[in-house]
Amino acid sequence: MNSDKVLIKMRNLTKIYRIGQNEVRALDGIDLDIREGEFVSIVGQSGSGKTTLMNIIGCLDTKTSGEYFLNGIDTSKLTDNQLADLRCSEIGFVFQNFNLLQRMTALENVELPMIYKGVPAKERRERAEMLLELVGLKDRMKHRPNELSGGQQQRVAIARALANNPRIILADEPTGNLDSKSGNEIMKIITELNERGNTVVVVTHDPNIAAQAKRIVRIKDGRILGDEVKAQ
Repeated sequence: MNSDKVLIKMRNLTKIYRIGQNEVRALDGIDLDIREGEFVSIVGQSGSGKTTLMNIIGCLDTKTSGEYFLNGIDTSKLTDNQLADLRCSEIGFVFQNFNLLQRMTALENVELPMIYKGVPAKERRERAEMLLELVGLKDRMKHRPNELSGGQQQRVAIARALANNPRIILADEPTGNLDSKSGNEIMKIITELNERGNTVVVVTHDPNIAAQAKRIVRIKDGRILGDEVKAQ
């Protein structure tokens, strides 16, 4: 259920890259609010600015100008270490390429964010087991990524994203490397996470994936062209 609490707040946000003498305005005056409990897709073609926007939402990159508040915190006032701490506690990431460590089991991959946060070994093991069971991988916990299908690897990535109980799940093309059946299963899990209370932001170029969100933000040439809330 949506609340009135704004978790993501951007005002006149820009991101400019300088390549030699050229200036590339990847984001050009973005105004965006995302409230607690929303399920939002950010949709645009390659080069639209959606990946840059995702990286700034996730505190993986910083803006050139404008304002970005994450859960009421002015991100421009934070050091790199403080941004990393904020990212670790507030956001769970799901990437197109899974980004799992190949030498680790599914269980160890899910435990990793909790190690960075200093969670005691017994507690993080129990939570990792619970999360893998939540995404339907109870019998695959000791398998390494190369022993799992693409869909199973993305389930591990979702469990890992949930490890530190973040408010926001940020998914970048989460079905991009999956067949349609596995992709539908992943989107079902993501939808269920939203129904359980997580704020979900999915970045995609696929209109079919975007349509599964409750709100669709369309971006082109670094600007928001449309912002549609679907009728419930």
